[in-house]
Amino acid sequence: MADPPTTGMLHHVELWVPDLRRALVSWQWLLEVMGYTLFQEWPEGRSWRLGSAYIVLEQSPALTDGRHDRCRPGLNHLAFHVESQVLLDALVEQAPAHGWTLLFPERHPYAGGGQHYAAYLEDADGFEVELVAGDF
Repeated sequence: MADPPTTGMLHHVELWVPDLRRALVSWQWLLEVMGYTLFQEWPEGRSWRLGSAYIVLEQSPALTDGRHDRCRPGLNHLAFHVESQVLLDALVEQAPAHGWTLLFPERHPYAGGGQHYAAYLEDADGFEVELVAGDF
């Protein structure tokens, strides 16, 4: 059984997306392949849980723009551990079929530096994820 949450641990992250169906193509695949399980489902959103934390996608009527800009103030990216370089490489290979684009392909898999084996992916709405092999 997982350790109970303690003060300071992440509880959840909520991403507001302009098109839930489009976001599900990318995020559902990625989260489920990394071990998250569907936690909540409602007409405007979904969430997936891993351990005590969960990630929410919601198409909110209060959204004020149609695309996330990771270069503006606010969220730049979410980074996830991946258990091995082999799994990271497999995810990068599969990602385009699920709406993800590899960022910095000319420097992949060392775009974060020579000792940092990682992939930087962007979805159709401008959200970036970093998948990191190692650094545990």
